[in-house]
Amino acid sequence: MSDTGGGHRAAAEAIREALYRRHPGEVEATLVDVFRDYTPFPFKSFPELYPWLVNHGKSSWGASFKLSNTRQRAKILSSTMYMTVEGSLKQMLRDHPADVVVCVHSLLTRPTMKAMRTLEKRPPYVVVVTDLVSTHYFWYDRHADRTLLPTPIAYERGLKAGLSPATMRITGLPVHPRFNEQLTDKPSARAALNWHPTLPTILLLGGGDGMGPVSKIARAIDERALNCQLAIITGRNEALKAQLEAATWSQPTYIYGFVKDMPRMMAAADILATKAGPATISEACIAGLPMVLYDAIPGQEEGNVDFVLENNAGVFANQPRAAAETIEQWLHEGESALRARAANARRAAKPNAVWEIADEVWEYAHMPPIPTQARKKFTLKDVAEQIGLDL
Repeated sequence: MSDTGGGHRAAAEAIREALYRRHPGEVEATLVDVFRDYTPFPFKSFPELYPWLVNHGKSSWGASFKLSNTRQRAKILSSTMYMTVEGSLKQMLRDHPADVVVCVHSLLTRPTMKAMRTLEKRPPYVVVVTDLVSTHYFWYDRHADRTLLPTPIAYERGLKAGLSPATMRITGLPVHPRFNEQLTDKPSARAALNWHPTLPTILLLGGGDGMGPVSKIARAIDERALNCQLAIITGRNEALKAQLEAATWSQPTYIYGFVKDMPRMMAAADILATKAGPATISEACIAGLPMVLYDAIPGQEEGNVDFVLENNAGVFANQPRAAAETIEQWLHEGESALRARAANARRAAKPNAVWEIADEVWEYAHMPPIPTQARKKFTLKDVAEQIGLDL
């Protein structure tokens, strides 16, 4: 994995915890931030660069995502990257001998497989795709022993990438086991949080870094003086938290920084306003929480919006005023309409995904090492041959 966004680590931690619970005392699972710990510059800086690139260069990010997202281009780019990080990945495999290797990051899928195929024998390789719908071709390597996918559309993309149906399975996205455990009924959740017991409740998320138009959406909701209460999570953005805490509000408003009790907060809410991150959408569906999506990363999160819309689990409103107007409309429609939207979200959920994934990983961990035809060092000539150049 790597900390380029919070979803990769969250998925890895969820799978590890499910393995520990299924097989207490029988599993040792190590999380490796490959970019930070095992690659040279500029790859080493990806965890720090990713949030900045996404938030300050959305159009460029989206264009590069779409431009690179073909079967042949993904193959070429992965091979080129491998030339730079080959030694690092081989060192990683030496440092972490394993019975099974699990990948939860698209940029690492193919290069890690290439490094493993240079070994005389390699452990089984399981890829867990952590993008929900708009999956990049980087995710798919036909040499992977198992590829676990969150949605049928992601599965269809695997077929187009040349993967065999026998090596793929739709499981859903892994959500940490404690999320389900900590979900509770609405009255209990509100009492624990000291929120008003009966007011309709809007939960506004800004992600782990508190980025995006959170403040503008909050003010747009506040201007309407709705009969509701508002909970805002600013993540690690201390300046945003201080700004919101200093404001005067028309309705009961609760401001939080980085929180660890998201299941309780989702259980206590009636409406979720959030960006279209795959992990948040998956959690909201499990909690039965309808969504107003106010932002999506171009390319990789656009399909997430379609997923929510097609399941009638929410809407996309990418302007603060539009988001606030949607919330006002939903509140005016009344409690029965909110319950119907909640039921739609719940039907789209895959609450058992993490257990199914853990069981697959456990099964592959018990398979014998796989003999390979050890490959020679990958060179510029190899890349040129793939794209038809004569050097």
